Amino acid sequence: MKNSLRLLIAFISIGAISCTDDVQDRESVSENAAPVLKSPTTLNLVLNHDFPNDLATTVVWDYAAYNGTQTVVNYSIEFAEAGTNFASPTVVATTTNKFKTFTVGELNTAALDAGLAPFVSSAVDVRIKSTVGSLGSMAQASNFVTLNLTPYPAWPNWGIIGSATPTGWDSDTNMDYSLSSHLYSITMPLIGGQAFKFRLDDGWSVNFGDNGNDLTLEGNGADIPVAVSGTYLIVANFSTSSVGGMAPTSYTITLQ
Repeated sequence: MKNSLRLLIAFISIGAISCTDDVQDRESVSENAAPVLKSPTTLNLVLNHDFPNDLATTVVWDYAAYNGTQTVVNYSIEFAEAGTNFASPTVVATTTNKFKTFTVGELNTAALDAGLAPFVSSAVDVRIKSTVGSLGSMAQASNFVTLNLTPYPAWPNWGIIGSATPTGWDSDTNMDYSLSSHLYSITMPLIGGQAFKFRLDDGWSVNFGDNGNDLTLEGNGADIPVAVSGTYLIVANFSTSSVGGMAPTSYTITLQ
């Protein structure tokens, strides 16, 4: 019995020593080489809201390298305003692969999330950041490329068209949308003695006019007259309207 007990204690002691040695001999993880961004190579992209499921671009990079025990490496694709040295980057995608494809819709969302204005070509720096573990430690940042992106709004695109506008009845002038107030607005020159209307997505299938010239809009309503030439602030609250039912909505027009 005593011999058996001695053997058990010896066995436990050997196991403990082996475990300790294993922990001491295990190599810790450390940075080795940052990921290398290889593409995109097309640096000017105008995104078209008519084709949200089309391929926009593919971001490709070489894997990062870490010394020590193998572990999962996570990759984040970061966008930042060009020239800011990624002072306030926006993470637009994460993956464990070494590539990420973006549809037009996905890249448009990424651009808007990064603060890019719709219908404007804006320069954005793109890079890859690698980290290890669930806590995202030991970050390594890649080189970067600069893209010129022109996103479209993720909200309905309302514009103004008419003989009173600089482009006449040939094309719309897009209005700005406020995420906080949910109002559309624009400051623009208008020609006295002429008229304008509001329409959706540069088409006539959904448009608003003002039948009584009383600052209330109706679907397919009358052209809105402009009495005096000048620069006007126009604000419209389309959030109260029902596009399908053409419910009334309000607007204001103020000479500046």
